[in-house]
Amino acid sequence: MEKVSKRPLVGVGVVVLKAERVLLIRRAKAPREGTWSLPGGRQRHGETVREAAAREVREETNLEVEIGGLLDVVDSLTRDSTGAVAYHYTLVDFMAEWRAGEAQAGDDAAEVIWADPRDLAHYDLWDETLRIIALARERRG
Repeated sequence: MEKVSKRPLVGVGVVVLKAERVLLIRRAKAPREGTWSLPGGRQRHGETVREAAAREVREETNLEVEIGGLLDVVDSLTRDSTGAVAYHYTLVDFMAEWRAGEAQAGDDAAEVIWADPRDLAHYDLWDETLRIIALARERRG
């Protein structure tokens, strides 16, 4: 695993809700390749975090969303085989509502699904991802 940076990178994560479902992607690239997650990715220079959130959802899933409130900011640390930090992302997580489009895997996503929140244990999600999804559903009401 190659180190990407000596300092944290800013990334966004988005809990996209449609009716009672939540959008999940299977990651196509490192870090955490092959695992289920929320759509998201790195913020680009000159782009606001909200712009990054909408763009990442569009690129990874072909969906148009309305970015809502900030849910939380979390750190994602991935260590290599020696225990050194290989990836460090500061993730800014938003909630969003689906507005248009059919979910299709694109860009960094190998697969996309609209998951029933009662079945989230099936996807072996990171504990922080589960917490963020629960927070979004609670705030949505």
